[in-house]
Amino acid sequence: MAMIIEERERYINPYTDFGFKKLFGSELNKELLISFLNALFNDSKREITDISYLNTERLGEGYGDRRAVFDVYCMTKSGKRFIVEMQKAEQEYFKDRSLYYATMPIREQAPKGKWNYRLEDVYTIGILNFVFPDGEYPNDSYMHEVKLKDVEDNHVFYDKLTFVYLEMPKFNKTEAELVTMFDKWMFALHNLSQLLERPQALQDRIFSRLFEQAEIARFTPKERQEYEDSKKEYWDYYSTMETAHKKGRAEGRAEGRAEGRAEGRAEGRAEGHLEDARRMKADNMPTELISKYTGLSIDEIREL
Repeated sequence: MAMIIEERERYINPYTDFGFKKLFGSELNKELLISFLNALFNDSKREITDISYLNTERLGEGYGDRRAVFDVYCMTKSGKRFIVEMQKAEQEYFKDRSLYYATMPIREQAPKGKWNYRLEDVYTIGILNFVFPDGEYPNDSYMHEVKLKDVEDNHVFYDKLTFVYLEMPKFNKTEAELVTMFDKWMFALHNLSQLLERPQALQDRIFSRLFEQAEIARFTPKERQEYEDSKKEYWDYYSTMETAHKKGRAEGRAEGRAEGRAEGRAEGRAEGHLEDARRMKADNMPTELISKYTGLSIDEIREL
């Protein structure tokens, strides 16, 4: 069994910007990205043999349009385009952002001049260090392939636009449970920064490359500094998010207590009015006067 601890760090944290791009975003390590994508889709018809990296920054078509900066953006020899993103934490409009980013590689396929509108496939892969809120997917479901489908009969209406989301916190397989190459990649990404040695289950040649590139001791001083800066940014981000969550929870509890006190006072006043009305009614006071002094309606008084 592989040894996992949290006190020391031998291998890079792939959830940091530097770590993710070090492993998947360079020409030097493109075989790692190819292996990961092939394991993800596990489809001989979609097997990727080579990729070329594209500029990760994409601009809108007009002045003032927002830009998109991808973590990794690449294209196969056949023209299929892949956006691969590492998402550290949940965003309010994450799905909107994901869809907006996917429009960039779609629009850039339009050539100047005549065109018959034929498009190549576009894939967006999100490696998520969070889970979708409100229990959107079951706890044991961590990979989701999303396409445009007809809502009536559920057939795929358009198969050239695909979103794949991996909810990493849900992956809990042990080393002994790793069977497929996809399992192994998920385990490696999920646990890499906590490993002190290479697991026996990850002895495939491609993982030799992964652990070689991920070993911090092999970094140049410049790479080590860039990684430390990226790691600090990563933890600062989480600290900020955690502080915001704690503040939100505290405000929610305070608001709940205030609402509870207000509701309690209101219920107390209402019960007091009812009791007064009962006494007045027992003394044969006119219904109109009871209503005037208690604020209760005529019907409410009659039902007492």
